[in-house]
Amino acid sequence: MSNGMKILLCEDVDKLGWLGDVVEVNTGYARNYLLPQGLAKPATEDNLRAIAKEKAKRAEERKVDRQRLEVVAKAVEGAEAVVAAKANEQGILFGSVGAGQIAQNLRQLGFEIADEFVALGEHIKQVGTSQVTLKFADDLTATVSVVVVPEGGDVEAIKAAEKEAAEKAAEAKDIAPEQKEAEQKKPEQKGDSEPVNEDK
Repeated sequence: MSNGMKILLCEDVDKLGWLGDVVEVNTGYARNYLLPQGLAKPATEDNLRAIAKEKAKRAEERKVDRQRLEVVAKAVEGAEAVVAAKANEQGILFGSVGAGQIAQNLRQLGFEIADEFVALGEHIKQVGTSQVTLKFADDLTATVSVVVVPEGGDVEAIKAAEKEAAEKAAEAKDIAPEQKEAEQKKPEQKGDSEPVNEDK
């Protein structure tokens, strides 16, 4: 005997479906939560007909909203948000920069970015540039640069310091193989200068 029950959603339910969708859920979940909360009704023909108009309206609204988000995602891709924060001489913040501050900065730049769109794994805790993902939907994202500067600091100075550090790291990476190769050749050169017939 199946424990499932088909219901008609009367509202959008996260990770379950949209208003007007007929879905099968656990009977207990339906009777103890969805039905009492008014989020669903039994999937009868009468209920389906009654909600059909609202379902079409919501579907159109979602379509328009999706198109708007696609425009925003395209426009904000590659944008740069600059956030000033208190930091010590080592560049460690006296606190952190979170999604709200990043979204607010982007809104000040003219982008319609809600705080929840900023997919920040963990708060930023030091000055510098970070690549941050904006998630508008599971299949719609954009990437922006977030430059955190100390209060009263200069954005260009931060970028210049980062560029210099990156160049030094690249140089060190290039030099390392050359040194290793030179060290490997040393024994060979030494061997060439030694007598070949030592045992004789």
